[in-house]
Amino acid sequence: MRGRMPWPLAVPAGAGLVFLVLPLLGLLVRAPWAEMGERLAEPLVLEALRLSLVTATLATAICLLFGVPLAWLLARGNPPGRRLIRALVTVPLVLPPVVGGVALLLVLGRNGLAGRWLYEAFGISFPFTTAGVVLAEAFVAMPFLVISVEGALRAADLRYEEAAATLGASRWRVFTRVTLPLVAPGVSAGAVLCWARALGEFGATITFAGNFPGRTQTMPLAVYLALETDPEAAIVLSLVLLAVSVLVLASLRDRWAGTP
Repeated sequence: MRGRMPWPLAVPAGAGLVFLVLPLLGLLVRAPWAEMGERLAEPLVLEALRLSLVTATLATAICLLFGVPLAWLLARGNPPGRRLIRALVTVPLVLPPVVGGVALLLVLGRNGLAGRWLYEAFGISFPFTTAGVVLAEAFVAMPFLVISVEGALRAADLRYEEAAATLGASRWRVFTRVTLPLVAPGVSAGAVLCWARALGEFGATITFAGNFPGRTQTMPLAVYLALETDPEAAIVLSLVLLAVSVLVLASLRDRWAGTP
Protein backbone atom coordinates (compact mmCIF):
# COMPACT_ATOMS: atom_id res chain seq x y z
CA MET A 1 0.00 0.00 0.00
CA ARG A 2 1.36 3.39 -1.01
CA GLY A 3 0.85 6.43 1.15
CA ARG A 4 2.40 8.70 3.73
CA MET A 5 5.24 7.10 5.66
CA PRO A 6 4.74 6.85 9.45
CA TRP A 7 6.93 9.41 11.19
CA PRO A 8 8.81 6.77 13.25
CA LEU A 9 10.07 5.43 9.91
CA ALA A 10 10.57 8.80 8.23
CA VAL A 11 13.21 9.99 10.67
CA PRO A 12 15.63 7.05 10.33
CA ALA A 13 14.91 6.88 6.58
CA GLY A 14 15.91 10.52 6.19
CA ALA A 15 19.00 10.01 8.34
CA GLY A 16 20.01 7.01 6.27
CA LEU A 17 19.56 8.99 3.05
CA VAL A 18 21.71 11.82 4.38
CA PHE A 19 24.36 9.34 5.50
CA LEU A 20 24.57 7.84 2.00
CA VAL A 21 24.27 11.02 -0.06
CA LEU A 22 26.29 13.51 1.98
CA PRO A 23 29.72 11.97 1.21
CA LEU A 24 28.90 12.05 -2.50
CA LEU A 25 27.86 15.69 -2.25
CA GLY A 26 31.10 16.42 -0.44
CA LEU A 27 32.99 14.88 -3.34
CA LEU A 28 31.14 17.08 -5.80
CA VAL A 29 31.63 20.22 -3.72
CA ARG A 30 35.37 19.68 -3.29
CA ALA A 31 35.98 18.79 -6.93
CA PRO A 32 38.32 21.17 -8.83
CA TRP A 33 35.73 21.94 -11.54
CA ALA A 34 37.73 24.87 -12.95
CA GLU A 35 40.68 22.55 -13.56
CA MET A 36 38.69 19.44 -14.45
CA GLY A 37 39.70 19.33 -18.11
CA GLU A 38 43.36 19.84 -17.30
CA ARG A 39 43.25 17.25 -14.53
CA LEU A 40 41.58 14.66 -16.75
CA ALA A 41 44.37 15.13 -19.30
CA GLU A 42 47.13 14.37 -16.80
CA PRO A 43 49.21 11.27 -17.66
CA LEU A 44 48.44 9.65 -14.30
CA VAL A 45 44.69 9.94 -14.83
CA LEU A 46 44.72 8.93 -18.50
CA GLU A 47 46.96 5.91 -17.93
CA ALA A 48 44.94 4.69 -14.96
CA LEU A 49 41.70 5.19 -16.90
CA ARG A 50 43.00 3.38 -19.96
CA LEU A 51 44.29 0.44 -17.93
CA SER A 52 41.07 0.23 -15.92
CA LEU A 53 38.87 0.16 -19.02
CA VAL A 54 41.02 -2.46 -20.74
CA THR A 55 41.38 -4.78 -17.75
CA ALA A 56 37.72 -4.49 -16.72
CA THR A 57 36.61 -5.33 -20.27
CA LEU A 58 38.96 -8.33 -20.49
CA ALA A 59 37.85 -9.53 -17.05
CA THR A 60 34.21 -9.28 -18.13
CA ALA A 61 34.97 -11.31 -21.26
CA ILE A 62 36.52 -14.03 -19.09
CA CYS A 63 33.50 -13.96 -16.78
CA LEU A 64 31.14 -14.33 -19.74
CA LEU A 65 33.16 -17.25 -21.11
CA PHE A 66 33.10 -19.21 -17.87
CA GLY A 67 30.22 -17.62 -15.95
CA VAL A 68 27.38 -18.28 -18.40
CA PRO A 69 28.02 -22.07 -18.54
CA LEU A 70 28.42 -22.09 -14.77
CA ALA A 71 25.10 -20.29 -14.37
CA TRP A 72 23.45 -22.84 -16.67
CA LEU A 73 24.88 -25.67 -14.56
CA LEU A 74 23.43 -24.15 -11.39
CA ALA A 75 20.06 -23.31 -12.92
CA ARG A 76 19.40 -26.31 -15.17
CA GLY A 77 21.90 -28.98 -14.22
CA ASN A 78 21.80 -31.39 -11.34
CA PRO A 79 25.44 -31.89 -10.34
CA PRO A 80 26.33 -33.53 -7.04
CA GLY A 81 26.67 -30.93 -4.32
CA ARG A 82 24.93 -28.16 -6.25
CA ARG A 83 24.28 -26.16 -3.09
CA LEU A 84 27.95 -26.34 -2.19
CA ILE A 85 28.93 -25.28 -5.70
CA ARG A 86 26.59 -22.29 -5.52
CA ALA A 87 28.02 -21.34 -2.14
CA LEU A 88 31.57 -21.53 -3.47
CA VAL A 89 30.65 -19.46 -6.52
CA THR A 90 29.19 -16.70 -4.35
CA VAL A 91 32.01 -16.68 -1.78
CA PRO A 92 33.87 -13.80 -3.52
CA LEU A 93 30.81 -11.61 -2.87
CA VAL A 94 31.42 -11.72 0.89
CA LEU A 95 35.11 -12.59 0.99
CA PRO A 96 37.36 -9.61 1.78
CA PRO A 97 39.06 -8.76 -1.54
CA VAL A 98 42.49 -8.76 0.12
CA VAL A 99 41.91 -12.38 1.13
CA GLY A 100 41.01 -13.12 -2.48
CA GLY A 101 44.31 -11.59 -3.55
CA VAL A 102 46.21 -13.72 -1.04
CA ALA A 103 44.40 -16.83 -2.30
CA LEU A 104 45.34 -15.99 -5.88
CA LEU A 105 48.97 -15.57 -4.84
CA LEU A 106 48.97 -18.97 -3.14
CA VAL A 107 47.61 -20.62 -6.29
CA LEU A 108 49.06 -18.59 -9.17
CA GLY A 109 52.15 -17.07 -7.60
CA ARG A 110 55.57 -18.33 -8.69
CA ASN A 111 55.60 -20.64 -5.68
CA GLY A 112 51.86 -21.33 -5.84
CA LEU A 113 50.10 -24.60 -6.43
CA ALA A 114 49.63 -23.97 -10.16
CA GLY A 115 51.86 -20.92 -10.59
CA ARG A 116 55.09 -22.83 -9.99
CA TRP A 117 54.25 -25.30 -12.75
CA LEU A 118 53.20 -22.53 -15.14
CA TYR A 119 56.42 -20.63 -14.54
CA GLU A 120 58.75 -23.62 -14.76
CA ALA A 121 57.07 -25.15 -17.81
CA PHE A 122 56.06 -22.09 -19.82
CA GLY A 123 57.69 -19.11 -18.12
CA ILE A 124 54.25 -17.66 -17.32
CA SER A 125 53.95 -15.47 -14.23
CA PHE A 126 50.76 -13.64 -13.32
CA PRO A 127 51.56 -11.69 -10.12
CA PHE A 128 52.45 -8.02 -10.59
CA THR A 129 51.44 -8.03 -14.25
CA THR A 130 48.52 -6.63 -16.23
CA ALA A 131 47.27 -10.19 -16.69
CA GLY A 132 47.26 -10.49 -12.92
CA VAL A 133 44.99 -7.44 -12.71
CA VAL A 134 42.56 -9.09 -15.12
CA LEU A 135 42.51 -12.32 -13.11
CA ALA A 136 41.99 -10.50 -9.82
CA GLU A 137 39.11 -8.49 -11.26
CA ALA A 138 37.52 -11.57 -12.82
CA PHE A 139 37.74 -13.44 -9.52
CA VAL A 140 35.78 -10.85 -7.57
CA ALA A 141 33.36 -9.90 -10.38
CA MET A 142 32.24 -13.25 -11.76
CA PRO A 143 29.63 -13.98 -9.05
CA PHE A 144 27.65 -10.90 -10.16
CA LEU A 145 27.35 -12.37 -13.64
CA VAL A 146 26.60 -15.90 -12.49
CA ILE A 147 23.83 -14.83 -10.12
CA SER A 148 22.18 -12.60 -12.72
CA VAL A 149 22.28 -15.22 -15.48
CA GLU A 150 21.15 -18.01 -13.17
CA GLY A 151 18.12 -15.95 -12.17
CA ALA A 152 17.30 -15.26 -15.83
CA LEU A 153 17.60 -18.95 -16.70
CA ARG A 154 15.27 -19.95 -13.88
CA ALA A 155 12.70 -17.38 -15.00
CA ALA A 156 12.86 -18.32 -18.71
CA ASP A 157 9.92 -20.19 -20.23
CA LEU A 158 11.05 -23.76 -20.94
CA ARG A 159 8.31 -24.34 -23.51
CA TYR A 160 10.28 -22.58 -26.23
CA GLU A 161 13.31 -24.77 -25.63
CA GLU A 162 11.18 -27.89 -25.50
CA ALA A 163 9.49 -26.94 -28.77
CA ALA A 164 12.85 -26.45 -30.46
CA ALA A 165 14.05 -29.81 -29.15
CA THR A 166 10.97 -31.61 -30.48
CA LEU A 167 11.67 -30.11 -33.91
CA GLY A 168 15.04 -31.84 -33.94
CA ALA A 169 17.37 -29.08 -32.74
CA SER A 170 20.47 -30.26 -30.90
CA ARG A 171 21.14 -29.19 -27.33
CA TRP A 172 23.83 -26.77 -28.49
CA ARG A 173 21.52 -25.29 -31.13
CA VAL A 174 18.73 -24.89 -28.58
CA PHE A 175 21.14 -23.15 -26.23
CA THR A 176 22.55 -20.74 -28.82
CA ARG A 177 19.36 -20.03 -30.79
CA VAL A 178 16.67 -20.19 -28.11
CA THR A 179 18.06 -20.08 -24.57
CA LEU A 180 20.59 -17.28 -25.01
CA PRO A 181 18.14 -14.91 -26.73
CA LEU A 182 15.61 -15.59 -23.96
CA VAL A 183 18.07 -14.72 -21.19
CA ALA A 184 19.91 -11.97 -23.09
CA PRO A 185 18.61 -9.19 -20.77
CA GLY A 186 19.88 -11.09 -17.74
CA VAL A 187 23.24 -11.71 -19.40
CA SER A 188 23.52 -8.04 -20.33
CA ALA A 189 22.64 -6.88 -16.82
CA GLY A 190 25.10 -9.34 -15.30
CA ALA A 191 27.84 -8.27 -17.69
CA VAL A 192 27.32 -4.60 -16.83
CA LEU A 193 27.41 -5.30 -13.10
CA CYS A 194 30.44 -7.51 -13.58
CA TRP A 195 32.24 -4.81 -15.57
CA ALA A 196 31.45 -2.14 -12.99
CA ARG A 197 32.66 -4.37 -10.14
CA ALA A 198 35.86 -5.13 -12.02
CA LEU A 199 36.40 -1.43 -12.69
CA GLY A 200 36.19 -0.62 -8.99
CA GLU A 201 38.25 -3.55 -7.70
CA PHE A 202 41.03 -2.61 -5.27
CA GLY A 203 41.92 -5.15 -2.59
CA ALA A 204 42.60 -8.27 -4.66
CA THR A 205 44.33 -6.21 -7.34
CA ILE A 206 46.84 -4.50 -5.08
CA THR A 207 47.55 -7.76 -3.24
CA PHE A 208 47.99 -9.97 -6.29
CA ALA A 209 49.15 -7.52 -8.97
CA GLY A 210 50.70 -4.66 -7.02
CA ASN A 211 50.51 -0.96 -7.81
CA PHE A 212 52.83 -0.21 -10.71
CA PRO A 213 51.94 2.82 -12.88
CA GLY A 214 51.21 1.89 -16.48
CA ARG A 215 51.16 -1.83 -15.72
CA THR A 216 48.88 -2.61 -12.77
CA GLN A 217 47.78 0.77 -11.41
CA THR A 218 44.06 0.97 -12.11
CA MET A 219 41.85 3.90 -11.12
CA PRO A 220 41.05 2.72 -7.55
CA LEU A 221 44.75 2.17 -6.93
CA ALA A 222 45.58 5.55 -8.44
CA VAL A 223 43.03 7.17 -6.11
CA TYR A 224 44.71 5.54 -3.13
CA LEU A 225 48.16 6.70 -4.23
CA ALA A 226 47.10 10.20 -5.27
CA LEU A 227 45.29 10.80 -1.99
CA GLU A 228 48.67 11.00 -0.26
CA THR A 229 50.43 13.28 -2.77
CA ASP A 230 47.79 14.99 -4.93
CA PRO A 231 44.31 15.04 -3.34
CA GLU A 232 42.77 16.91 -6.29
CA ALA A 233 43.83 14.15 -8.68
CA ALA A 234 42.27 11.64 -6.27
CA ILE A 235 39.01 13.60 -6.36
CA VAL A 236 39.01 13.68 -10.17
CA LEU A 237 39.56 9.91 -10.38
CA SER A 238 36.87 9.37 -7.76
CA LEU A 239 34.44 11.46 -9.81
CA VAL A 240 35.13 9.33 -12.86
CA LEU A 241 34.34 6.18 -10.88
CA LEU A 242 31.24 7.85 -9.44
CA ALA A 243 30.03 8.79 -12.92
CA VAL A 244 30.52 5.21 -14.12
CA SER A 245 28.58 3.87 -11.13
CA VAL A 246 25.67 6.24 -11.82
CA LEU A 247 25.61 5.24 -15.49
CA VAL A 248 25.59 1.55 -14.55
CA LEU A 249 22.69 1.99 -12.14
CA ALA A 250 20.80 4.06 -14.71
CA SER A 251 21.26 1.39 -17.36
CA LEU A 252 19.94 -1.25 -14.96
CA ARG A 253 16.95 0.71 -13.66
CA ASP A 254 14.50 -1.71 -15.30
CA ARG A 255 16.18 -4.69 -13.63
CA TRP A 256 15.25 -3.63 -10.11
CA ALA A 257 12.10 -5.40 -8.99
CA GLY A 258 9.19 -3.09 -8.50
CA THR A 259 11.09 0.03 -9.59
CA PRO A 260 9.08 2.22 -11.98
